Amino acid sequence: MKNVIILGANGTIAKQVIDLLAKKEDINLTLFLRNARRLGSRDISRYRVIEGNVLEYDQLKKAISGQDVVYVNLAGDLEAMAKNIVKAMKEEGVKKAIFISSIGIYDMPLRPVLEPYRKGADVFEASDLDYTILRPTWFISANEVDYETTRKGEPEKGSVISQKSLATLIVDIIDHPERYVRENLGVNKPNS
Repeated sequence: MKNVIILGANGTIAKQVIDLLAKKEDINLTLFLRNARRLGSRDISRYRVIEGNVLEYDQLKKAISGQDVVYVNLAGDLEAMAKNIVKAMKEEGVKKAIFISSIGIYDMPLRPVLEPYRKGADVFEASDLDYTILRPTWFISANEVDYETTRKGEPEKGSVISQKSLATLIVDIIDHPERYVRENLGVNKPNS
């Protein structure tokens, strides 16, 4: 069994990841979010649900304890959140993190709206964790799985990515945490 925690489990992509992981018998899933009611009507009876705040270090550390994979699906003060996550993971001996950032975080000048995503990515890259940073293009709700990746330093491609495609990639990384270790990837729909 693999222990996986989703930080920010009420996010749009996180909910799709939950739905995909629900089909797997080998995952012990922990959902960490500020308000469990935001998960809506989905059946979460199989999962451990923790109401908490990533900025509350003791809550976060306790939630991360015993996990194999930490999937970070947050917005806000991502630098402070990432510092707490990295510290808790190091103290608890958890190595694999999947961090959702954004396309354009390496563009200059950096758009102010992207600064938190860049700062969060910088924190993970400065750590010794087995992180995978994903920089998706703009989300669409198409019912398709069609994506390609680019590495950091390569020109970003495309303009859109389906939410289902990004969720599928995240689940693939959860299933195979040895993939994309210490990589920072742009994610887009080919030819978009």
